[in-house]
Amino acid sequence: MKPRRSDAVFVSDVHLSAEHPATTAAFLRFIGEEATGRTDRLYILGDLFEYWAGDDAMEHARANPLADPLTLCIVAALRALSDSGIALAFMAGNRDFLIGDAFAKAAGLTLLVDPHRVRIGGIDLLLSHGDVLCVDDIEYQNFRAMVRNPAWQRAFLTKPLAERRAVIAGVRVKSEEAKREKAAAIMDVNDGAVCALLAAHPDAILIHGHTHRPAHHEHAVAQETRERWVLTDWDADATPPRGGGLVLRDGKLSVIAADFSA
Repeated sequence: MKPRRSDAVFVSDVHLSAEHPATTAAFLRFIGEEATGRTDRLYILGDLFEYWAGDDAMEHARANPLADPLTLCIVAALRALSDSGIALAFMAGNRDFLIGDAFAKAAGLTLLVDPHRVRIGGIDLLLSHGDVLCVDDIEYQNFRAMVRNPAWQRAFLTKPLAERRAVIAGVRVKSEEAKREKAAAIMDVNDGAVCALLAAHPDAILIHGHTHRPAHHEHAVAQETRERWVLTDWDADATPPRGGGLVLRDGKLSVIAADFSA
């Protein structure tokens, strides 16, 4: 017996790229099985792609489909979900903050500002990618402030697509090198920042990704116990493979795993 249609499904940190086709295949199965006809809403809370250099990547992919089939495939899959009646929403992550209106229109989704409060199925939820809560990583927060600046983004998007991709590739290499030198705790969320955000949004349950540390936490805020759910990242090539999300059904959140058996 199939479970009752859910109110919403939440995912983040899928990190789709041409280098990891098994992850792409698992994600497409996941949204096909868990979303199509079985939920009312799908929320993607950042880092859908390993990187996104600008919405003109779609034009480049249409002109050169063999060079970038991933972009066309994902846009088409999301559009099919939207056309089937499922409400799609996307919140930028630290890898795909350059996703804009053109992508949203093509994929049939709504762009969300971080954080985003919403009431679904009688439950108040506060959605975030999560990187803004990692305040102990000062170097990253300075970088985040720079690249989220609209003036910086406008200037960066005037560069040729190939140049932008080269710049991003260089940043990714430096980022991985920097991570190896940082204490793990620095790259996690700051408890004080979490509690401050929860205090500013009474009664809401916080859902976020970014840290790749899936868990269910409880925080004491103003003498109340508040919930925080951290979404898993996706990697079909890991041992064991990782992927999945959260489902909201009958007023309750629960973890749901992706199928890596195919």
